Amino acid sequence: MYAFTQPFQHPSGSPIRELFKYLGEPGMISFAGGYPANDLFDVEGLHAASLRAYETPNRCLQYGPTDGLPILKDELIALMSRRGVACTAEQMLVTTGSQQGLDLLLRVLVGAGDAVITEEPAYPATLQALKLQQADITTIPVDTRGLDVERLAALLASGAIARPKLLYTVPTFANPTGATLTRERRVALLALAVKYRFVIVEDDPYADLRFTGDRVPSMLALADEVPGARDWIVHFASLSKIVAPGLRVGWTIAPVEIARRCVIAKQTVDLCSAPWMQATAAQYLASGALESHLPHIAGAYRDKCRALCDALREHLGDAIRFDEPEGGMFLWARMAGIDASTLLTQAIANKVMFVPGKAFHVNAGDASTLRLSFAAPNIEEIREGVGRLRRAYDAAVALTAH
Repeated sequence: MYAFTQPFQHPSGSPIRELFKYLGEPGMISFAGGYPANDLFDVEGLHAASLRAYETPNRCLQYGPTDGLPILKDELIALMSRRGVACTAEQMLVTTGSQQGLDLLLRVLVGAGDAVITEEPAYPATLQALKLQQADITTIPVDTRGLDVERLAALLASGAIARPKLLYTVPTFANPTGATLTRERRVALLALAVKYRFVIVEDDPYADLRFTGDRVPSMLALADEVPGARDWIVHFASLSKIVAPGLRVGWTIAPVEIARRCVIAKQTVDLCSAPWMQATAAQYLASGALESHLPHIAGAYRDKCRALCDALREHLGDAIRFDEPEGGMFLWARMAGIDASTLLTQAIANKVMFVPGKAFHVNAGDASTLRLSFAAPNIEEIREGVGRLRRAYDAAVALTAH
């Protein structure tokens, strides 16, 4: 009846968002969404910041610059400096969450049929955005050291894959695997980008959530070690996981010519991100509250991750395999002898949820994999949830046997 554009003739929604209809069921314990824990929000600090922001009400209530309020950009530039990155206001664009940054970048760089590379498994919203952009997606597997850069190099050198327009990766505590790309692989990937002239998209929302092990610098921080690499990297960051997703504050750091075009693209999308939220974020960052609050968040996630891993070993034993992450919000697991989608059906019946691994693949992927998020539930819920997961596993095995 309606003449929809080709990408929207038969679109598929987010496989994770499809599970949210079960969240309202009484007693449901969710390992599914990548939600920060509600009780870890710095409610008082953000309230105080919002009051300070509203001391200049016209700035909060009026339209703002498309590329972001100068007071917020100044604070974000200082934050990036503490992360080892020097950048200018012209290289930075404030976005409504980092997901908007990806959408804008794809608008200005990727056309129908253009070759792009993602890690696999990968963040589903990225795969969804690339498919709607009608990109030609090639995937490179992830192991315990992150994206398999050695395999990528071999495929590019042999001509087995086309030179991509861009490569997307979450190099630190990846969603969904929790893996971190090693420093050596980061430098090697930067060198490949320079050699083959493709843009690396570094999505970096979780790096501040490290709770064990040694910090690895972002690829943007390492770019000066590879001549020319700074011209081939776009960095996304966000306050969603470390302050509050309700602020919807993200930012893009890119070469000036890319950033300028993303600003023009944003003018047609929302004119500007909400100035009130930007001003609140600026006041919060200026107060130093983030630096003092981050250890509290990371410590809580450490305890939750440990509780989840201990409970999985206790209740599921050899039936499950996983690598314990050093930070972030996610644990990637593989179940023995069972399809994760079959397990999910039984899990929902037992009032517990997770995301089957197939949601993170361009094609089907390994049907036995699943993602568990330990961030939102409390420790008691984590232990109870894993007990329910065991009951679901037993029920799923029994069904499969028949």
